[in-house]
Amino acid sequence: MQYLVFQLQGAMASWGESAVGEYRGTHDLPTASALAGLLCAAMGLRRDQEEAIQAVHRHYLLAVGVYASGPMLRDYHTAQVAPRSLLKGTRHATRKDELAFPRSQLSTILSARDHLQDVRYRIAVQAGQDAPYSLEALRQALLTPVFVPYLGRKSCPLEAPMAPCLIEVDDVLSALSRYPYAAEVPSSRPTKLTWCDGMTPGIESSLTIRQRDRLIHRGAWQYGERTQHVAMLPQGA
Repeated sequence: MQYLVFQLQGAMASWGESAVGEYRGTHDLPTASALAGLLCAAMGLRRDQEEAIQAVHRHYLLAVGVYASGPMLRDYHTAQVAPRSLLKGTRHATRKDELAFPRSQLSTILSARDHLQDVRYRIAVQAGQDAPYSLEALRQALLTPVFVPYLGRKSCPLEAPMAPCLIEVDDVLSALSRYPYAAEVPSSRPTKLTWCDGMTPGIESSLTIRQRDRLIHRGAWQYGERTQHVAMLPQGA
């Protein structure tokens, strides 16, 4: 089986949970929708290209190895917004669109946003049937992305190249372990491994959970549940 493997590393990351009220939490590792969105951005797909975005979300399987994840940082955040009554019936794909009203009509909201510090992940991508792009095409896109990649939020830049490569092995854990470009020694194992249905992990699952990060409609910000398998790997094993 061929895998596309790349790394995500940064001082801060935030992988959004369902937003309720003024609190914006984060998952402890990249969500499937965040990773598929990163691939879409690298390929140059725009947010209104719904069919092309849906194809990327549907036709690639994703696994994540967590190699480092530091303490949580909570950011007290203020932002200008337009009232819902003004936004209703208008197209607002970007923040510029949302704020295209007289300043006197805008208001300010306060929120708390969680971030993870000092994160290092390795990602394995497996192409499914009818995948719109080859893994080599995705590799080239990650080397020279059209849109700037970031770790969940634009305020969380990468601190190292993604350094994608293609690896031919039997399972996900072997693919991550043979990744040649990370700061860790190539044989190091993640502390946590997650993968989708349809992938061969190379290790037994510790638990299976339902994760709400399956894209239903990008424009409407609608997400459904999917099955995610998790394995915890003691260091030195």
